[in-house]
Amino acid sequence: MTGEVDNNGARGPMDVRRVMAALPHRYPMLLIDRVVSLVPNQSIHAIKAVSVNEPFFQGHFPTRPIMPGVLIVEAMAQAAGVLAVESMDLADSGKLVYFMSIDGAKFRSPVEPGCLLDLHVEVTQNRGAICKFTGKAMIDGKLVSEANFVAMISDPPKD
Repeated sequence: MTGEVDNNGARGPMDVRRVMAALPHRYPMLLIDRVVSLVPNQSIHAIKAVSVNEPFFQGHFPTRPIMPGVLIVEAMAQAAGVLAVESMDLADSGKLVYFMSIDGAKFRSPVEPGCLLDLHVEVTQNRGAICKFTGKAMIDGKLVSEANFVAMISDPPKD
């Protein structure tokens, strides 16, 4: 991982190239622009810069662009994926992180172009290949969305 390691084991910052080493996602589905900090097996703080040029804004909604809630949850899940992969030193291994469930998703405020979406995800349970997370998306310190989710780390499907 690029960046520094502090006395608490936190790593960061992490640029988009390192994010892409951890995740298979690419434009237009890569929703993490950088990682501010990561504490292995505990938490991650990632950033999504929400741009008016995002392809989903063409239809959601043309006269009042709002980031779809499902993509906010996806951004939190991608942050969790980076956390899991980095915690297990699996970057560039080909392993994938799959959603298993999403619970308690709440959307409190719209996310519009020009925002920096702060993604805070914590591990709530780790059972090896299956992890539970809680995520919060914030703008300027204000909670805009939250969700709990479960993910599984696995090999990609065979061709």
